[in-house]
Amino acid sequence: MSKRLCAALLLFVAMCMPALLPSYAPATSTVAVTDLGGRSVEVPANPQRIIALSPGTLRLIVALGAGNRVVGVEDFEKNRPTGRPYILAHPELAKLPAIGTGGPGSINKEPDLEAVLKLKPEVIFISYMEVANADTLQKKIGIPVVILSHGRFASFDELIFTSLRVAGKVLNKEQRAEEVIAFVEKTRKDLAARIAGMPESKRKPVYVGSVGYKGVQGIESTDAAFTPLEWAGGRNIAKALPADGHVFVQKEKLLEWNPPIIILDAGGLDVVRRDFAKNPEFYKGLLAFSNNNVYIIYPFNYYVTNIGTAMADSYALGRILYPDRFADIDVGHKADEIYAFLYGKPVYELMERDFGPLGRTADFVR
Repeated sequence: MSKRLCAALLLFVAMCMPALLPSYAPATSTVAVTDLGGRSVEVPANPQRIIALSPGTLRLIVALGAGNRVVGVEDFEKNRPTGRPYILAHPELAKLPAIGTGGPGSINKEPDLEAVLKLKPEVIFISYMEVANADTLQKKIGIPVVILSHGRFASFDELIFTSLRVAGKVLNKEQRAEEVIAFVEKTRKDLAARIAGMPESKRKPVYVGSVGYKGVQGIESTDAAFTPLEWAGGRNIAKALPADGHVFVQKEKLLEWNPPIIILDAGGLDVVRRDFAKNPEFYKGLLAFSNNNVYIIYPFNYYVTNIGTAMADSYALGRILYPDRFADIDVGHKADEIYAFLYGKPVYELMERDFGPLGRTADFVR
């Protein structure tokens, strides 16, 4: 074969190669996103190696169906799966290499940089980090850092939707992000429809205690805007306080209110149980305890907002407060429906193993 013919054949093959190759973006292509810190960040298109740092971040990644791209997790995720359905649904995540301690104390701090670099992630997602610190971390390790957020602690904040959309764009999971958002909105609409038309005078007064806040807390810990109670249509008596979020209430104030119904966050249940043993007279002075109207819900604020648990808690509260309007709801089945959609597996049985049935009466009251 002549040199001229060989050259012609090589040119022909080169021209045909793009049509023969599968259609995917080259590894060098990037996507620009504006993160929750307002930073414009260039990230690799559709990255396959990622890490998720600080409260709530890994949960969002799993909800987007991208947990299989995570290459390392915090010790907090590895050692404390109780109450976090995304880890219960995907225990394989807890077996990944450690990249830092995690926990509430890790907020706005750097991970173990040596461990991170060893895993060669293409993108780092991190929640609640200040812009200057994110810029410093990104410059230091040469890996794009994308800030996410769940908003105010112990609440449902629609910044979660923004975070899902930002992470969805980075991970080429934009459709899934919209599906998750639509699922949450559909749930909220269903809850609202069930209590529609109910006059304020008919809404039952409730106190929610042992609300998790930077760790487990006792009965004095409450929230004036407790999301599941608001969604279920209860009347939160803590709204009488000059606060719009989490607050610690003096026991004297609780005795003054003397709520007919008390809801306890299961995360702090052991704290309340020990206090009950030490101070039985205080608890006997509360109408809800004397009438056995103390109920347990799952900790939705555990490593910030567990969206699925907040929704499951809302249905459980609906069954407790307005059984006629929630008569068709089997709480366990509804919880599994929610968990399966968000995290891919029904894990109510595992949650029940750790906390008992959702919406049960407190066993130490009698």
